[in-house]
Amino acid sequence: MSRPVLLLLSGPNLALLGERQPDVYGTEKLADHVARATAAADRNGLELEHLQSEREGDLVDAVHAARGRVAAIVVNAGAISHYGWSLHDALATFSGPVVELHLSNPDAREPWRRRSVLAPVSDGTVAGFGGVGYDLAVEAAARLLRAPGLSAVKA
Repeated sequence: MSRPVLLLLSGPNLALLGERQPDVYGTEKLADHVARATAAADRNGLELEHLQSEREGDLVDAVHAARGRVAAIVVNAGAISHYGWSLHDALATFSGPVVELHLSNPDAREPWRRRSVLAPVSDGTVAGFGGVGYDLAVEAAARLLRAPGLSAVKA
């Protein structure tokens, strides 16, 4: 029997984790975060798929391909979170749980980072917990899958 799939999307510059601004994003590499999310998904009976791209269109394509095939999405879109209306629109068409993820706390940073265009089409946001956020985001998605009534109404 196949397990439900959780799609983890990683946006621009996340391939540089561990090198780029370690004082903000930590020293763990993206592969470390993906391994952590994979372990959390496994503990929750989910199969994790991961895509990292520097291009918003690739993330949009992944969401479109996920419709009807993937149970939930965790998205760390990086800076796209603040301006990515095409990703917003794609996520709005996805019927399963969507959890937005940020390693840092955008509300504690520059003013332009404080607005997420993905938040209105996400069930919730995990932010500011560093790598632990991957565990929390996967756990949140899994709980929403187990208790669909917990899902927030998306715009």
